[in-house]
This record gives sequence, C-alpha cells and structure tokens, in this order.
Amino acid sequence: MERISLFRVGWIVAALTMTSGCAGSPCGRLAGFQISRHWAEQTCDLQIEPGVRIHINAPSPDRFDRSKPTRIIFYALPNGNTIEWTIGRQQAGGLDWHYFIQHIGAQTRRLREIIQDRNIIVAYLETEQKSWPSWRAKYTDNSERIAGFLSEVRRQIGVPNTEFALSCHSGGGSFIFGYLNGVEQIPDDINRIAFLDANYGFSADAGHGTKLLDWLERSKDHVLVVIAYDDREITLDGKKVVGPDGGTYRATHRMLDAFRSRVELTETSDGDLVRYRGLDGRLDIIVHQNPENRILHTVLVGEMNGFIYAMTSGMTDEGQAAIFGGPPAYTQWIQPD
Repeated sequence: MERISLFRVGWIVAALTMTSGCAGSPCGRLAGFQISRHWAEQTCDLQIEPGVRIHINAPSPDRFDRSKPTRIIFYALPNGNTIEWTIGRQQAGGLDWHYFIQHIGAQTRRLREIIQDRNIIVAYLETEQKSWPSWRAKYTDNSERIAGFLSEVRRQIGVPNTEFALSCHSGGGSFIFGYLNGVEQIPDDINRIAFLDANYGFSADAGHGTKLLDWLERSKDHVLVVIAYDDREITLDGKKVVGPDGGTYRATHRMLDAFRSRVELTETSDGDLVRYRGLDGRLDIIVHQNPENRILHTVLVGEMNGFIYAMTSGMTDEGQAAIFGGPPAYTQWIQPD
C-alpha cells in the first residue's frame, strides 16, 4: 500500500505492485495493476481521502499499445450507485437490478472493439455519500480536489501521450461542474466532455457556457455531447419527479440559449429525438421528446447506447460502434459475474 500527499490530505493508493516481465521492450502491462478474470483487463483501485473511491479499467496487456495515444475517460457515477453496479453484470436471480441498467463496462469493451487508433481506459469515480452534489457540499475546496483526482489517475496509469474525456450520469454532472468552477479555462488535454442526462447544474452566470464555448472553439479536437429528455411531467408514485425549475430538459435549454449567443446551431428531428449541432458537429445536443412520458433517465445511458455514442460523436467512429436510440450494441461484452 502506497501513501502520497496532496493538498495536505492523506491519499491512500491500494494497488499491488507486480513484475511486468517485459523489461527492455515495449509492453502493455501497467505497473501496479492487477489482471482481471474478465477479458484479462488491467484494473487498479484507489481509495482517496476524503471519501472517494476510483476504479481504473484498462485493456489487457496484449491489447494496450504504448505507441498509441491513451484516452482516459472519467465517469462520475450517478447518485445512489456503486462502481460495481455501474460496470454491470449479466442478469441473474438474486442480483440487485442496478447491475442491469448502465453497463458502462460492456459499452467500454464495445468502444475498444471499434476504436483502434488509441487505448481506452475508464476511471469510475464514486463518493462515500454515493452523491457528487453531497460530496461537493461537504468540501469547499472541491474544485481543487477534483483537479487532483485527474492528475492522480494519470500518474497512476503512468504512460505518455494521454488525453482526458470527462463524462457523467445523473448527479455525476456535479463532478464536471465542480471542475469547471475551479479553472479559468478548460485545458486542451481534455478533448471530450459528455453529460448523460446530467447537466442539472449548468449556469451561464457561473461562466459554464463561456468556458465550454471557449474550449470548443480553441481546437477541432474538442467535442461536447449533451443527452437529455423531456422530464418535466414524469411522475413516480403519483408525484412529479422534477420541480418547476429543475430537470435536464430545462437545463439543456439554458445551455442552448447560452450557446446560441455565439454559435449557429442546426436543429433536426429524427423520430422522438431533436438534435442540435454546431461547430462542424463537435457541439452535439440530443433531446428525447418523451411523448409517452416515461422515466428515461437511465435508459438513455444503457439501452440507448448513450455512453458509446457520447464517446464517439464527432469522430470518424460516430455511428460505427452503436446507434443512439438502441438496440444495445454491447450485449456480448456484459460481464458474466
């Protein structure tokens, strides 16, 4: 067990140090990572104080090519979920239903099958409260700490030529907005940001729109994806789920208002989906109109291939790994246990 110090708090890294067996030659074995029984993927678990658990999943050593760029996808968990539920498992009697709804592990494996020009690593981020909004409310220096998480994951992976993608679902959006609040401008090594029904906290007054647009306009490699649905009238147990000013539908339209002040957006319709795209497709916003008034909060992410789509939108791989809306394109990659 390794101890490191950052922001004068104790960071505890739980990892097993192992001999790579490939000294003196290029090798895809990552130091400090274990080999999983699932597709021989490389994994590492970090317990970072205060109260954050990070699980890193990398390709198997024989599929990790150090000569290629490495994309590190940070996935901030939805409220109330664990890392294990978010990764997903095949359905079986007695298992919690949360295992069957997101399948970020399987969607990642599908991405690796299609994206051949870079290594794909996912870092899952979970707080002790199972809520990024609650965690941020507890720590006033949360923006600085979040930036530290990105740096520590990169250090732990320990390979050159890395780039970041920030992604989130539900309350995980608070992780990204916490990060945005702490930077004057978004760094260029973040080349993709994706809100999967998670943009509740968007605020033009807080400068979120300006920072996102400045970042998008600075490089043709930068992509922003937002997926949401009309949640204004959905009910649970006879009560409205979303208040009069809340929900991602309203947040998305606040985003659209902010972006339209500087960027021309093209609006198209495809069945129940309304799409808004700008900057040569690198600004990509999808709103499901939800005519049946269903709760689609997680359906957008799992069954509709939302994570795969968000990680390929604006790339040459867009539409090859999965079509947004379904059917699921990742079923063969779901963990058996």
